Amino acid sequence: MNATAQPDLAGRLEALDHKLDLVLAEVEEVRRIRREVEELKDDLSRVGKDLFRTAVTEMEEVAPFVGTGDFSALFKRLVRNVNNFNELLVQLEGARDLLHDATPLARQLVHGGMERLDELDRKGYFVMGREVGRAVDNVVTHFTPEDVRLLADNLVAILQTVKNLTQPEMLQAINNAVAVYQQIDFTTVEAYSPWRAFREMNRPEMRRSLGFLIVFLRNLGGRLAAPPVPAAGPPAPASPVTSTST
Repeated sequence: MNATAQPDLAGRLEALDHKLDLVLAEVEEVRRIRREVEELKDDLSRVGKDLFRTAVTEMEEVAPFVGTGDFSALFKRLVRNVNNFNELLVQLEGARDLLHDATPLARQLVHGGMERLDELDRKGYFVMGREVGRAVDNVVTHFTPEDVRLLADNLVAILQTVKNLTQPEMLQAINNAVAVYQQIDFTTVEAYSPWRAFREMNRPEMRRSLGFLIVFLRNLGGRLAAPPVPAAGPPAPASPVTSTST
C-alpha cells in the first residue's frame, strides 16, 4: 500500500511543478507587458508634454486674435450647420460621380478636338489665319481710323457695286475688254492722221463703237444729274439704254 501511494504522490508533485512553471511564465509575461505599458506611458507622457509645450508656444502667437468665447461660438456654429455640411458632402459626392462619368466624354471630346485641329493644320487653315493677320496688320498700318470709318459708311454701296460687277453680262463685257486689250500689240500701233481717223469712222464697227460711247456717256450724265441715293437704300434702277441711229 505504501508502494502505490508513493508513485501517486510523485505524479501529483510533478503535475504541481508543471502548473507552477505555467504560473511563473504567466507572471513573467504579465510583468513584461506591464513594463512595456509603463515604457509606453513614459513615451506618451514625454510626447504629450512636448506637444503641449509646442501648442502653448504656437497659441501664444495667435492669442491676441482669439478670444475665450471664439471656440464655443465656432462649435455652436458647426452644430447649427450640420445639415449644411451634410448637403455639401452630398453635393461633393454628386460632383465626384459627375466627374467620374464625364471624364470619358471629356477625354473623347479632347481627342476629337485634337484630331480636328490637326486636320485644320494639315489643310492650311492656321497658315491662312496668319496671312490674314498680316493683311489686317497692313490695313492698320496703311489706313487711318477715318478711312476705315468711311469704308464702313460706304460698305453697302461698295458691295452693291461688286454685286453688279459679278453679274454674268458684266463679267462677259469685262472679259471681252481684257481679251481685246491683250490682243493689242502697242509696239506696232500706227499713228493715225485726222483724215485717216475720219475715214476709219465710216467703218461699221467704228460707228457701232461710237454709238455705244455716246449712249454710255448720255446715260452716265443722266445718272450724275439724278439726286443721290442713300447708301443703305436699294440701288437706283438703271436708266433705259437707248441706241443711237447711225
